[in-house]
Amino acid sequence: MDMNDIDAAVTVRVNGLRRQFDSKEGKVIALDGVDMQVRKGEVFGVLGPNGAGKTTMIRILSTLLLPSSGKAEVMGFDVGKEPEKIRAVINMASGAERAGYDFITARGNLWFFSQLYGIPSEEAHKRINELSKMLGLQNYLDRKFYALSTGYKQRVTLVRAFINDPKVVFLDEPTIGLDVMTALSIREYILKQAKDHGRTILLATHNMAEVDAICNRVAIIDKGKILACDTPAALKRTLGASSLVLDVSPVPTLGALEPLGKLDGVKGYTSSIDEERGLSRIQVVVEGDAAGQSVVEAIRKMGMTVMSNWRQQATLEEVFVALVGRGFREREHETS
Repeated sequence: MDMNDIDAAVTVRVNGLRRQFDSKEGKVIALDGVDMQVRKGEVFGVLGPNGAGKTTMIRILSTLLLPSSGKAEVMGFDVGKEPEKIRAVINMASGAERAGYDFITARGNLWFFSQLYGIPSEEAHKRINELSKMLGLQNYLDRKFYALSTGYKQRVTLVRAFINDPKVVFLDEPTIGLDVMTALSIREYILKQAKDHGRTILLATHNMAEVDAICNRVAIIDKGKILACDTPAALKRTLGASSLVLDVSPVPTLGALEPLGKLDGVKGYTSSIDEERGLSRIQVVVEGDAAGQSVVEAIRKMGMTVMSNWRQQATLEEVFVALVGRGFREREHETS
């Protein structure tokens, strides 16, 4: 493929994108010079903790928000100068939004949204039936929206995002709060849409497993900056070693673990809490066995008991840890 073919395949192009907000505390920089290219048929993940800039980026690319500076294009159209042309070829959905009108059926909601795009009624119903069948929604189309479970409401939202046969779809945390099987169905649906129809799908999430499962490439973002961008497998290979995982008791406070990040050979750490067992699971990115032993000794000196420890293959969160020294949970605590 020559360079002209590669350029033609780029559906989302971002250069030096910056977005600044005014707040009571002063100016807040949500995006700080972001560069990114997404290609046709690609499921592209934007992975980062809450407040990293993921949603701001999607709002700009979907023409809901103007950038403070820099440039963003979708299908060759500039978000600031040609928003109407972009809106005709995109759609979006968020797991956090109120997705429909309560006292209208799921089918009625989807038909209403199809009419906003001027889709002939017969064609609209055909698309509703086809898309709903792919998500296992067909038997629920005639139920009032308020009577649907959270998972089926989210299925309606996903169907709505593809109702206008878009070239590019922006998804913001599409599986947040859903059970494992519903999330799996939605991920399979997203993959099929990209593969079978050549759609570009940009997925903003803090769900590492989701990115690992369905994204061709992923950009890791924090504090408005893209820290790394590659395939999930390539990003994990950059660590070059497995991580040390420890179950400890009692559960430490967030700040209590900060000395771990200052040990020689430790790139960073992240932690989670197992409420049922009363334990904390600490994952530490270490350069070797000596650093791992230093971590175990440091935790014991903090007054905690190491119940078990083992090595595991690197995850995308550990890539993030290696880049910033903290996991998502710790980063969100720092910025809250």
